[in-house]
Amino acid sequence: MNNKHLIILWIIAFLFLFGCSTTPVPPIAEKKPHELVMFGDTRIDPYYWMNERDADEVLAYLNAENAYAKKILKSTEGLQEKLFNEIKARIKEQDESVPYFENGYFYYTRYEEGKEYPIYCRKKETLDAAEEIMLDVNELAEGYSYYSAVGLNVSPNNNILAYGVDTLSRRQYTVYFKDLTTGQLLDTKIPLTTGSVAWANDNKTVFYTVIDNSLRPYRIYRHSLNDASEKNDELVYEEKDDTFRAFTYRSKSKAFIYFGSSSTLSTEFSYLDANDPYGKIRIIQPRERNLEYFVTHYGDKFYITTNLNATNFQLMVAPVSKPGKANWKTVIPHREDVLLSGVEIFKNHMVVDERSGGLKQLRIINMNTKEEHYLDFGEEVYTASISVNPEYDTPLLRYSYTSLTTPMSTYDYNMDTREKILKKQSEVLGDFSADNYETKRLWAKADDGVLVPISMVYRKGLEMNGNNPTLLYAYGSYGASMDPYFSSARLSLLDRGFVYAIAHIRGGEELGRQWYEDGKLLKKMNTFTDYIACSQYLIDQKYTSPDKLFAMGGSAGGLLMGVVANLRSDLYKGIIAQVPFVDVVTTMLDTSIPLTTGEYDEWGNPNDSIYYFYMNSYSPYDQVKPQYYTNMLITSGYHDSQVQYFEPAKWVAKLRDLKTDNNLVIFKIDMDAGHGGASGRFKSLREVALEYAFMLNLLGVKE
Repeated sequence: MNNKHLIILWIIAFLFLFGCSTTPVPPIAEKKPHELVMFGDTRIDPYYWMNERDADEVLAYLNAENAYAKKILKSTEGLQEKLFNEIKARIKEQDESVPYFENGYFYYTRYEEGKEYPIYCRKKETLDAAEEIMLDVNELAEGYSYYSAVGLNVSPNNNILAYGVDTLSRRQYTVYFKDLTTGQLLDTKIPLTTGSVAWANDNKTVFYTVIDNSLRPYRIYRHSLNDASEKNDELVYEEKDDTFRAFTYRSKSKAFIYFGSSSTLSTEFSYLDANDPYGKIRIIQPRERNLEYFVTHYGDKFYITTNLNATNFQLMVAPVSKPGKANWKTVIPHREDVLLSGVEIFKNHMVVDERSGGLKQLRIINMNTKEEHYLDFGEEVYTASISVNPEYDTPLLRYSYTSLTTPMSTYDYNMDTREKILKKQSEVLGDFSADNYETKRLWAKADDGVLVPISMVYRKGLEMNGNNPTLLYAYGSYGASMDPYFSSARLSLLDRGFVYAIAHIRGGEELGRQWYEDGKLLKKMNTFTDYIACSQYLIDQKYTSPDKLFAMGGSAGGLLMGVVANLRSDLYKGIIAQVPFVDVVTTMLDTSIPLTTGEYDEWGNPNDSIYYFYMNSYSPYDQVKPQYYTNMLITSGYHDSQVQYFEPAKWVAKLRDLKTDNNLVIFKIDMDAGHGGASGRFKSLREVALEYAFMLNLLGVKE
């Protein structure tokens, strides 16, 4: 009997048990031992076969997992629907963004009631002018189960729109060009790109970045709209080092086209006169290992944010004519307690994006008088960020503000008069009032004595009796800071007595660059032990208990969930791992997988024995063992280009085989989606409702 027949019989047997038993029986994956040997260490992977994308056996297993998930969650369907409806009911369906002005037009995005996708619009010169619909994504998405339109970029003469489209959720974008004067698409379309272009000032020349087989952006081409075929496009930049990723964009000043390349530890920029798209490309500063810099043009100078002799970065300046680091002069020096994240430059002002004490700060500097001040945000825990500011000659700074209790708000701030104008605050329909909720910042002591910040929110009147259901979220990688923000969906948990908390663990950049450095490579274990320390702190302080505490993280945060499950499952009632990166060693040894080589400086290169054994010591898949595991909900997307579907699939199979308890392991894989989940603003709410219902059901809440 061949394997195909065996598979069919297995499915029939499964479906028989599935239909006849009151308790759903989880799928049991076939074991096919695959030997992986490195540095004399042998790992046996019984589920290695799952990486055979589109194989009948693999699809049968994934479909069986989805069938099991549907069956085991059947009793929660009513609760899921209730959660979905109440979350959706808080959203203003007929809505639009605050317009911003650029090159003679006001641009904005709006949504129509009942529709999943945005409509991109503009008005000429005044908001009283007739609306021009540039792109209605709802129309474009018809017939697709997934649709993403990105990188919208209008030509300097305002006549042509370039945009990228992905219909598989693999982040392989085709660039299209639309004539905004006729509404017709041009014949040109460019496949396998990152989805955006940089316009030269002649309105007919664009530069775009293509991706290789591993989805790494590595080549930049020049294309003329006078030639519909990309076959004649000229290669202007190629990144041959597979640890670097190439990119291109036009400067805010519209004077230059930048060609950049970046790795975890280094960056390099070149520039081209945007008025002379066939001219000479000049390098700003050749790459050096451990040297990062980012460029902003102003007059005859480049302002350069760099880590040169500055762990937390400093701001330097150099003449455009001699931009190399030998000519860099300090404008804002390095500070041990302040991370300099970047700058936004206007004709008469500079806005410095900083991070201090775990919170964002916006520092305003008058370029003429050198007088400076900080914006005051007035809350203990918040997030503030520079918004869209395409105009150069204006005293107005557009910025965004939110907190765990404040919906996303858009402000215009007059940097001369210091007047602050609220342009819009996202409307929360229903009886929401921020006064009903309380937010605070706590500090948990890690194993090595370091204090780790926790941001939290809950409904007022909380009793510290250890009986509050709590969801603790974290990420902890790539220097990505998980800043606190408002979520109207989250109200469905808060109003049911939940505490929501974010653990700002090492590996992020909340407390500066060193916070990141102390949570990567051979210090990666700090990320995991910090999270466990935060969990224990919430329990010790009587916010919650192991019977009421839930853990959540996605992607690299899903790796965190996997390690935590192996180390301290006893602390949690349940764990939600979204698109989790869990097969660390095997993935990092496979250079054909997207992102691998570019991340050696984040996780380590397992071809080096020191990193191999260290990574293997925490790799969730490799460290699954016969022991107690709490209830787990694991999600994935079949088309995920960042964390391949087979990582969580293998992990689930191994957990089921080895765990010693009867707790749930539910694997939900979206066969139409990728890393970011479902497209559309309402489809994604179904995923949120499922996750919330999973937790509430474990607490005995049925509706």
